[in-house]
Amino acid sequence: MTADVMTTLRAFYAAEAAYLTEGAGFEHMARHLDPDIVMYQASSLPYGGEWRGHDGFRDFIAAMGENWDGLWFDEQHFVSDAERVVVYSRGRLRARRTGRTLETSLLQWITFRDGLITAFRPYYHDTTAVLAALAGE
Repeated sequence: MTADVMTTLRAFYAAEAAYLTEGAGFEHMARHLDPDIVMYQASSLPYGGEWRGHDGFRDFIAAMGENWDGLWFDEQHFVSDAERVVVYSRGRLRARRTGRTLETSLLQWITFRDGLITAFRPYYHDTTAVLAALAGE
């Protein structure tokens, strides 16, 4: 993985966490995203589906922010071949409505083009636990 791709990904993750925990602006994330970015989310989640382009990604991140008010990565590992990265993340999210903290892990398949992120495909360890944290179960 090139240093530029790794720098882009780490900067994006920091901007995403700042958005969810500190109310930072979307533009801090957008500078790392290709104009045709696609975010794929499990359809069972409240923010599930495909979110396309900067406007779609902004809508996705707003939907995430409606559900979560905290995001912390406790562990991350990266594997890459050229312009694809797989990231294992273990961390915590805090549900906005319930205040419940979910400790979980996920894998993300992330693609890049010209130093920008073109797609995220997250694979959650347990979407049932995600839904339970959001519902307060």
